[in-house]
Amino acid sequence: MTDPDEMLDSTPNFQPASSNNMGGQWQMVIQALPPDRGGTFLWMGQNYAIRRPPYDDAFSYTDEEWVAEINRLNHDPYTGHAFRKGDLVAVTANASLFYGGKRNVNEAHRKEPEYDFNIVLLATNYGLPEPEVITLASLVRPDDGNPATSEDIFDPTRMSGGEYWQGMRVRINGLKLVTTNGWDPTLSWSQRVCIVTDGENRFFRVRHPRYSLGPAPTNWFDAIGILNQESGSGIQGTNGYELFIQEVLPAEEPRLKVEQAVVVSWPSSLSNYRLLSAESPVSTNWVPVTNKPVLIGDTLNVLCTLNNTQRFFRLERIR
Repeated sequence: MTDPDEMLDSTPNFQPASSNNMGGQWQMVIQALPPDRGGTFLWMGQNYAIRRPPYDDAFSYTDEEWVAEINRLNHDPYTGHAFRKGDLVAVTANASLFYGGKRNVNEAHRKEPEYDFNIVLLATNYGLPEPEVITLASLVRPDDGNPATSEDIFDPTRMSGGEYWQGMRVRINGLKLVTTNGWDPTLSWSQRVCIVTDGENRFFRVRHPRYSLGPAPTNWFDAIGILNQESGSGIQGTNGYELFIQEVLPAEEPRLKVEQAVVVSWPSSLSNYRLLSAESPVSTNWVPVTNKPVLIGDTLNVLCTLNNTQRFFRLERIR
């Protein structure tokens, strides 16, 4: 789902435990193949001694050891292929820890070989999964004005809210930047954060990658990326959802196109809308069109049988 260097900076930087500096960091994300659902973050840090009592510097990787570890993780052990997004891989994990709201494959912060995780290539250029289309209404409630509360939608059954899409490739439609100070690929992970809104009093955090996405959008846009969670806690994991952005696109308005009075179409990027019809534009009885949309190219198309001399159509967002 990611290239090895687009999230964190793995440049070797050994520091003593007293510095409280993790040094080089490495992270990739993988998404499960159907019928499984969800994604997993693979993480490595150089200076484990800052997290592991009794904080002995021997618990950290030296710069030379770190370079060797990152080289091992960035390449298939059998072919030497350099991993990149879109590859199909198998990951074998021997240890993991819960942090930030998700269980990470991370060697349990130990550098002994028995804690290593391994990545093996199954197929190159397999392709990225199609992003699931959602809106902020699927992830957060409207802001209640109380800074002490969280508007994140948390569902322990993982059937809705951030848990349903955690670690997966999604497209969030209809966004506008509220803050832009983090829209900079040269900043650190903690600084590459901006806030977006859907214009309906919902606000959400997005994180910029380590490559350029172009200038910060001033108009409405759609964003494709990975739904992440950073609650900042090793115990509590019910909030802190965010989008790690990988691609920005101009927002597509939900406008209908009617051909020959029977075919109604709209952009496939708006698959989170359904088609309604009524006999009058001011009707209070808009009903769903039951014919199933057919994807043709980049549009969703519905063939409608018109029994009236005129019929009106509109789109309704469903998630």
